[in-house]
Amino acid sequence: MKVLLVTGGAGFIGANFVLQALADGLTVVNVDKLTYAGNLDTLEAAGGNPRHIFVQGDIGDRALISALLAEHQPQGVVNFAAESHVDRSIDGPAAFIQTNVVGTLGLLEACRDYWRGLDPATRDHFRFLHVSTDEVYGSLGAEGKFRETTPYAPNSPYSASKAASDHLVRAFHHTYGLPTLTTNCSNNYGPYQFPEKLIPLVIQKALSREPLPVYGDGMNVRDWLYVGDHCSAIRQVLQAGRIGETYNVGGNAERSNIEVVKTICALLDVRRPLQDGARHESLITFVKDRPGHDRRYAIDAGKLHCELGWQPQQSFESGIARTVDWYLSNQPWVQRILDGSYRMERLGV
Repeated sequence: MKVLLVTGGAGFIGANFVLQALADGLTVVNVDKLTYAGNLDTLEAAGGNPRHIFVQGDIGDRALISALLAEHQPQGVVNFAAESHVDRSIDGPAAFIQTNVVGTLGLLEACRDYWRGLDPATRDHFRFLHVSTDEVYGSLGAEGKFRETTPYAPNSPYSASKAASDHLVRAFHHTYGLPTLTTNCSNNYGPYQFPEKLIPLVIQKALSREPLPVYGDGMNVRDWLYVGDHCSAIRQVLQAGRIGETYNVGGNAERSNIEVVKTICALLDVRRPLQDGARHESLITFVKDRPGHDRRYAIDAGKLHCELGWQPQQSFESGIARTVDWYLSNQPWVQRILDGSYRMERLGV
């Protein structure tokens, strides 16, 4: 594929994907609504690149998407566009339904009509890849992992909206024949993540010597996936995945929230030691758990590995060190976000 239409390409995962695709020589038509989580600063490295066409717009704007498809004739569409923060979905679920469900429907309709109009040879190579989350599966007990066959059991407005969009993608394949692919990933981390998420939030609060909030007992477990590894997995699925299939993407890095926070603290003790010799871990503060907080997620990415040969390149230890170092070296990027409406306050109470 030489030309991709990417939605949500100014967000955390989407922007990392766009930068990776541009570095590999692809042309990217990047559509992003530029909500609070969309940040053109993240795409600064793409500035002036003639293979990066940025358009501010909504995936639910069917006329806009149809026009872009007709003009640029992409061989694939990758849908990252979504409201994605669980706590925000607790405070305001309507926005999640509008973007993640209604918006995805509009995007699918535009892509279906574009695909139908392609000549047969081009039509055979077109792909629509929908990027989703492991949260659609609900919560695990102490053992077991999510597989592609795990029944959906979403527990938050966010995960419910993503589950609905996954079902729409499946329905458009089975009803209309649209050549779709779906990926369900575990928790991403890495450069350019909006600082309401656990890892960048802890880094920023620790640098300000503020309390480091940990929900409940801190023993909620996630499988952590470095964003660069996730982007490479998406590229692999886009190129070689079986049409109509779902592929789970995980980092093979289960860690409890308290382990993650303590790891960050230990790295900062070396990189940014506190002046009085105290340890950053002393800033940890346990706070009331959020409503409906899933206890454990874990991904079985065996299908992706066996069929397509993908596996993560970063361990949690190497990935988290890279991430901490990136935030320490890119504080102006963070501060431009914090100068806006977000002040690292708790959401979803």
